[in-house]
Formats: sequence, structure tokens, C-alpha cells
Amino acid sequence: MKKPDELEIIKAFQKTLGNKNFMPEDVELFRIGKANIIAKVDTLVQSTDIPSKMSLGDAARKSVVACVSDFAAKGVKPRFGIISVNLPDGISMDTVNEIARGFKRASREFGVDILGGDTNQGKEIVFTVCLFGEAEKTVRRKGAKAGDLIFVTGPFGYTAAGLDILLKDSNSEGSFSKRAVKSVTMPNPRLEFGIKGKELLSSSMDSSDGLSTTLNQMARQSRCRFVVSSVPSKKEVETFSRVRKKNYESMVFHAGEEYEIVFTVPKKFKSRVIKVAKATKTPIIEIGSVLKGKGVFVENEQGSVKLEDLGYRHLKQTSSE
Repeated sequence: MKKPDELEIIKAFQKTLGNKNFMPEDVELFRIGKANIIAKVDTLVQSTDIPSKMSLGDAARKSVVACVSDFAAKGVKPRFGIISVNLPDGISMDTVNEIARGFKRASREFGVDILGGDTNQGKEIVFTVCLFGEAEKTVRRKGAKAGDLIFVTGPFGYTAAGLDILLKDSNSEGSFSKRAVKSVTMPNPRLEFGIKGKELLSSSMDSSDGLSTTLNQMARQSRCRFVVSSVPSKKEVETFSRVRKKNYESMVFHAGEEYEIVFTVPKKFKSRVIKVAKATKTPIIEIGSVLKGKGVFVENEQGSVKLEDLGYRHLKQTSSE
């Protein structure tokens, strides 16, 4: 029997709830009186999202980062949050305190006031975070125009390497391993850049589901063709993929968990965007351009190859008898 994947489940909920023309976005927007409210909810599940070698304090922080990164892509400062914590029976007070410190660290780091939440009991640890903010304007996934330039706020491929190291290596050393592991356990959302650069961006999106997913979503909603002429990665990632016999393209484009911003900019704003990046110490990388047409393509020695949406997706479609 065919099982529904994540997108089919989302569409079923949207249809049942009456939103037939739903267009996916990084955050939810609604008005209360004159206030334009921005909200985002995200969940971290122990068995699927938290490697065994990752501390629960870091995991608690990361559950907040997942929401902060979406706010960053929209150019909005998160102000308040509520959290739901699901804990197994018999959990120690030391572990509870470690989790609490992780949430406190994130609260201070990103200037978010945690108002409260809910505590429940279950078979495994689950963190659900909902953040709120207010803004008159956000940068949408759609909005790119032919002639725009495509940028990302950092290199890709490190999280795929880091997860591989965390799952397989007990004592991995070296600067590359440390950087790769840190990209998984202590991701750095580009909040300051997103807020200060929002007026210059024509479209943007958080990349945590994978670069291929992000580019395809933006191209589809903007009704344009995205062409990647420069792969945003480092030589050491390519070396790692070769040594570990990993697919380099998959590591860079499809792995996910990189809390970077993928954005488009009109050419006339390029120098201003670079200034914002320098001021916020954000390592932006120009990776391509927007053209008329549709789809996402990567240019290489063989020509132009279509980049399929193969990023991370919960409940991927499988078949069973």
C-alpha cells in the first residue's frame, strides 16, 4: 500500500482546513488589529533529529535555531517563544537542567523571551518551539526576477560530513572534523544579515531542507529558471566525499541541516549586499543567476544539468505489500 509523504500530508491538511491555494512559506503571517504577526513552529525528535553524541543542551538550542533561521530568511527579529517538551519516564534532574540551560542559551543568544509552554511524557525526547515576531514587511520565497543574482550565506556540505562523523567516528580529530561536527551541533543562523539586508533582497528562503529543495521552491514560486554556475562548497568537503566514498553532489545539494539563507538580489544592489555581509561578518557566496524559464540547472564541464528536488523530506514515499 502506498504511504503518503510529507508533502501529501501537508496538502491533505490544507485541503481539509479550507486553504485550497496554499503556498508554502518559511513563516506564517497574520494580522491582529493593526499588528502584522509572524509565527513559526518547528519540532526536533530524538530518534530522527538528535545524534546520540549530541548533547541535549545543544539539541534544545538547535530546536530554537530551526525557527530563528526561518525568521532570518524573512528579515524579521523573533521576539517571543513558547516551548513544548516531551520527556520519557525516569529522566534525571541533571538532564532536565541541561535541556533548560540549552533553551536559556538560545534565548539570550537571539534575544527571544520564552513565555512558557507545555511539558508532557512520552517514549522519547521531543522539543517543539514556536516563535513570534512583528514586521510590516517580509522577504518572500517568490519575487526573483530574470537578471537577479543568486547568493547563499555560507558553504554547503559540512553538515553531511558532520553527521557522518558523529554516527561513525568515536574519536575523529582535525580542523575539518571539528568544523563539520560543529555545523551539526551548533548551527549559526544568519539573523543579523537577514534583518539588515532584507530591503535589498528580491526573494529568500531558509536552506535547512537542502539546497536543491530551496532552489527549486524559489524558482517554482518565482516562475523563473535558476542557474547555478558556482557550487557553494569547499575543496575539503570534496576530499572528504572522495575518501569516504560519498556522493559529493548529494552532500552539497541534498543533505540539508544547513541553516543558511538562499537569496536573490537585483544586480544593482550587489555592492550594497556585500557591504551588509561584511558588516555582519556573513560569508556570502554568489552561486548563479536568474533567467526566464523554469527549473533549476547546474552548469559543469558536461553542460547544463537539471537539479532535481532531492532534499530532506520526512515520511518519504515508500511502497509495501
